Amino acid sequence: MFTQVELLPADPILGLIEAFNQDTNPSKIDLGVGVYRDALGNTPILKSVREAEALLLTRETTKKYIGSHGDPLFAKHLLPLVFGADSSVLEAKRATLTQAPGGTGALRLAADFLKRNSPNKTVWISNPTWPNHYAIFDSVGIQHKSYAYVDSETNRLDFPAMLTDLKQIPQGDVVLLHACCHNPTGFDLSLAQWQEVLAVLQERELLPLIDFAYQGFGEGLDKDAAAVRLLSEQLAEVMITSSCSKNFGLYRERIGAFIAVAKDATDMEKVRSQMASVARANYSNPPAHGSAIVATILASSDLDNLWRSEVDEMRNRINTLRQQFVAALAPYGLAEKFACVAEQRGMFSYSGLKPNEVAQLQKDFGIYMVKTGRMNIAGYNEQNLPYLCEAIASVCGKK
Repeated sequence: MFTQVELLPADPILGLIEAFNQDTNPSKIDLGVGVYRDALGNTPILKSVREAEALLLTRETTKKYIGSHGDPLFAKHLLPLVFGADSSVLEAKRATLTQAPGGTGALRLAADFLKRNSPNKTVWISNPTWPNHYAIFDSVGIQHKSYAYVDSETNRLDFPAMLTDLKQIPQGDVVLLHACCHNPTGFDLSLAQWQEVLAVLQERELLPLIDFAYQGFGEGLDKDAAAVRLLSEQLAEVMITSSCSKNFGLYRERIGAFIAVAKDATDMEKVRSQMASVARANYSNPPAHGSAIVATILASSDLDNLWRSEVDEMRNRINTLRQQFVAALAPYGLAEKFACVAEQRGMFSYSGLKPNEVAQLQKDFGIYMVKTGRMNIAGYNEQNLPYLCEAIASVCGKK
């Protein structure tokens, strides 16, 4: 049987990792992989996480299954983080949470749920988007189409084109939206623009699926949740996929959540029953360690305060690196060309570099990024920033 199996090409980002590791250039820089790095180039374990894990070592008494919906304490503390402590959605018992193996696992739960209950709906995805969005919906056989998001000529958010496309989506379809820190572009909507999107969703009776992978990395934990809270309070039905990989630094623990908002508590229980079945068929029970860490942090005022300060530190560092990047390109006459980098939010930036320029950066300078020009802002630091900008100037014809 295996002799008939087709050899597939490597994943573009995973392939970058291998190429970077084999590169002997001592000045090489990895801007491809989507993990936060500190000033020393490390992806640290947060202090709040270390302290929570130390507490778990003394408190944990069993390794039994935690159930298909996951740790109840995780849900109890994550829901207020997403919706706000005084949320009318939570007060009305309209929301249900099912723990998942990371934000990716949560998206797979959403895809399976849609396939079971609305198999003929099309999912509309921004162009561009995180490439794995396509793979996830393809894997369950859900049709997907795209709506405009970025003007490829100006490398800027094209909100009028986005709104025009949304208004043409067939009634009742699903729209995948990035709550904040849009991956891969870094271009986010203002609250006023979200209000306009809300009006279209209401008019077309569209079901939003909100990818919420970077809470805290844009403008702050509450500000980044503004769109999620607006749509959940104003619409009868919303789906949300949340991730704790970035804001808790728990990449390898694979901790995320699928959250559904229904029109009332009765419909919520129906959805919850379906999600238990979907999770059971996928992996039966989610892993417990990551959710226990998150629940322990959020349940402790001291650890919660420490964690929030660490999220602020990571976000401020990323935003500072954005400003420094544009300033460092000014001597080459490229500050205006790359000004968008300072305007974007989150770890990723749609730099505007062309595929041939990206290839030259990799070949001549050992600088690795996705061929679309998407770069991880947290991948460089103050020490190698001059080298990075000199290389970019070189491939852009500026010396």
